[in-house]
Amino acid sequence: MNFKRTMRHLSTGRAAVRRVFPAHALDAIARAISATEARHDGQIRFAVEAALDFKPLLVGQTAQQRAIEVFSELRVWDTEHNNGVLIYLLLADRDVEIVADRGIYARLGKESWEAICQEMETAFRAGNFEAGVLAGIHAVGEHLAHHFPPRSGKANELPDRPVLL
Repeated sequence: MNFKRTMRHLSTGRAAVRRVFPAHALDAIARAISATEARHDGQIRFAVEAALDFKPLLVGQTAQQRAIEVFSELRVWDTEHNNGVLIYLLLADRDVEIVADRGIYARLGKESWEAICQEMETAFRAGNFEAGVLAGIHAVGEHLAHHFPPRSGKANELPDRPVLL
C-alpha cells in the first residue's frame, strides 16, 4: 500500500469534484458530448470520482481497474452497436482512463486512447479541468467520427450528463 496515495485519496472528497467541476462546467461537458455524438455513431460517457474507498486502496486498485468497473456499472457496454466509450477521471490520482466497447476497441486500440489521456492529464496538472475534459471529448469524437459515421435515426442510448461518483 502506497502511503502517499492513500493519504491523497482519504483527503480528497466530493467537494474537490465540485470545486474543479462546478455546475457550469458539467453543463458544458454535457453539451460537448451531445454535440460530438451528432457527428458519429458512438456513445460517450464522462465520469469523475473524487477518490477510491479504503478497501480498494488497501488492495492497490488502479484507476484502470476502477474505470473498467465503472464502465460496467454505468452500462456503457450495453449499447446496440457496442459503441460506448467511457472517459473516467480519478481525481485524487489525476489519472484519466478511456475504456471503449469491443466494437470500437477492434478498430482503435489502446494507443489511440493513451494519447488522449496524456493530453487531458497535462491540462489537469495545469489546473485546466474543464478545458482538459472538453479537449478529450473532442478528440474521442474525432476518432469516432472517422471510424463510425452517424447513422440516420440514431438514438441517444446513454445520458450525456457527466456522472459524479
